[in-house]
Amino acid sequence: MYDEHFGLTTRPFQLTPDPRFWYSTATHRKAMAYLGYGLAQGEGFIVITGEIGAGKTTLVGHLVETIDPQRINVVRLVSTAIHADDLLRTVATALGVDPHGLPKALLLDAIERGLHTVARTGRRTLLVVDEVQALPVDSLEELRMLSNFQAGGQAMLQILLLGQPEFRERLHGSDALEQLRQRVIAIHHLDPMGEDEVADYLAHRLSVAGWRGRPDFAADAFPAFHRGSGGVPRRLNHLAGRTMLAAAIEGRELIDAALVDSVLGDLAADLPLPSAPAAKPAPEPGPEPEPVEMAVPDDALTGRIAELEARIEQQDAALRRVLTLLVDWVESDQPRPGVASIRGPAAWEAAA
Repeated sequence: MYDEHFGLTTRPFQLTPDPRFWYSTATHRKAMAYLGYGLAQGEGFIVITGEIGAGKTTLVGHLVETIDPQRINVVRLVSTAIHADDLLRTVATALGVDPHGLPKALLLDAIERGLHTVARTGRRTLLVVDEVQALPVDSLEELRMLSNFQAGGQAMLQILLLGQPEFRERLHGSDALEQLRQRVIAIHHLDPMGEDEVADYLAHRLSVAGWRGRPDFAADAFPAFHRGSGGVPRRLNHLAGRTMLAAAIEGRELIDAALVDSVLGDLAADLPLPSAPAAKPAPEPGPEPEPVEMAVPDDALTGRIAELEARIEQQDAALRRVLTLLVDWVESDQPRPGVASIRGPAAWEAAA
């Protein structure tokens, strides 16, 4: 591995979030300021969004390290598309409450007792929900209801929501989330790092891993790293790790833009996009053929018309079914599926 080749004590660009490698870019400093303000309020929701790999999980890891555990009890939950009852049972379990066999009313009572147990120790609970964009509306509504639990006029539960950009858009645009939206006291979107931050970011991670100047980096390498990663930390880690590996394999002591671009080419070749089929050459122009009149027997023509009419009726029926499904979907409170999941019945696809 390149870490041994260059005398490093650990891998500096691993993709798994590790608070040891926390680096405060401009957008992460702003996020921490919003988190600090939100936690000082002690109630409601804090929302952090960002692209995949923007550093949301690393941000939370750093936040947890800075929180006084004698004041705040942190409960972390990585959500999937779980419905309200399952979400409540997961929260109950995280609070040390056995939810087995409890109906919803008793389950809520059990969660409240769990929060009171924490409150009696002089702490409040911070529930961190990751991948929140996957939660349906009914689950988000249950989270809002949980935020109502109080003791002595003080909220016992504060909730930090982490999600991808679509959750921010959903939060702002959905009437069904109006009540939750009114409870949000701080919100921030993690932007990619700027080109001027790349050199310090790489140097920081390398230093944590015991870097002593091997390999060195040419000035033109950093714009190439930013261009190839878009400034997204996880993409940058991936690209930097592969570039370090290439340097070790080739015995290089200097990483420059040419090497970074070469690695980018290798990465693109690892997952090539399907190429379009080559266009067939146009036939050589020739004399136009004489039109040929073909007689169609009356019986055959009648049968063809009947076949076309039957097919039109099938298409019409398929269209009505699809429209009915779409109306039900729009009028329901269920989470909106992606485009791939509403393609319609096989008959409609065949008809199209």
